[in-house]
Amino acid sequence: MPVENSNTKLHYDELNFSDNAKAAIIFLHGFTGSLNDWEKIPSKFKENYNIYAIDLIGHGKSDSPNEADQYSTSSQINQLAETISLITKDKIILAGYSMGGRLALSFSSIHPEFLKGLILESTTAGIADKKLREAREKSDEELADFILNNPIEKFVDYWMNLDIFSTQKNLPKEILIKLKHDKLRNNKTGLANSLLGFSTGIMPPLFNKIKNINIKTLLITGELDIKYININNEMVKIFPDALHRIIQNAGHNVHMENPDEFYNVINDYLKEL
Repeated sequence: MPVENSNTKLHYDELNFSDNAKAAIIFLHGFTGSLNDWEKIPSKFKENYNIYAIDLIGHGKSDSPNEADQYSTSSQINQLAETISLITKDKIILAGYSMGGRLALSFSSIHPEFLKGLILESTTAGIADKKLREAREKSDEELADFILNNPIEKFVDYWMNLDIFSTQKNLPKEILIKLKHDKLRNNKTGLANSLLGFSTGIMPPLFNKIKNINIKTLLITGELDIKYININNEMVKIFPDALHRIIQNAGHNVHMENPDEFYNVINDYLKEL
C-alpha cells in the first residue's frame, strides 16, 4: 500500500490483521532489504497481532529520490512518523533489523510517545568516536560511488559476500536465491543515497540518548556475530529497561538464520509488555 508523505512515497504491507483491539507490530528491514524479508512472520507469533512491514526510502516499492537529504535521519524519522500515524492511532511495537534497527532506535529517541515496545535486531547506536565515524562515512561514500558506477548485480554479489554475512551461506539454496533476487529489485540510486544520508557514519550517535528511552526494549544478536554482541552488551547497560538475548546458530541476520528461536525470544518479550 503506498503512503504519500510530505517528501516521498513509502510502501507498506499489512501482513496480518487480527482486530483493532490488538497491538500493531511494525517491522523495518535492513540495508538492501525490503518488506519481503518479513513475509513469513505472522505464523511465528503465539498471539494475534496486527503486523505490518514498511519498505524504507530507497528500497523495495518505496520512492528512491535523487536528493540525498531525503534519506537523512531526521527525514526518515518524519517519514516513519507519518506512516505509523496512517496505520494506527494506538501505540505500536517497533521492530528493526540492522539499518532498520538504527532507524527504529533513532525514532524512539525522538518519538517515544508512539511506542509501547522496541525490538532491535543486530543494531548499533552509531559510532561515538569522531575519527572512526569520519572513516566510516568516507568508506560508505566510496561504496555509494561503487553502487552507482557498476551493475547492481556486481554490488549485490559483493554485499552478500561480506564477512558479516558469511554465516548466511549455510542457508538452503532456495532461500539464498530468493534473498539475492529481492536485493536485485532495489534501485541503485536509492541504495547509494541510503548510504549517503543514513549510513552508520552519518547518523548522529545515540549512546547519550539511550538512557532517556523509557521503553521496554529487546536487543537481539546472533552468537556468531561477535562484533554486534559486544556492541549490544554495552548498549543494554545504558537503556533504563532492556534485555539482550543472544540466539544460537545465527550470525548478523538472525531472523533468517534461526527464525524459530528469533520469534520464540520475541514471543517471550511480548508476554511481558
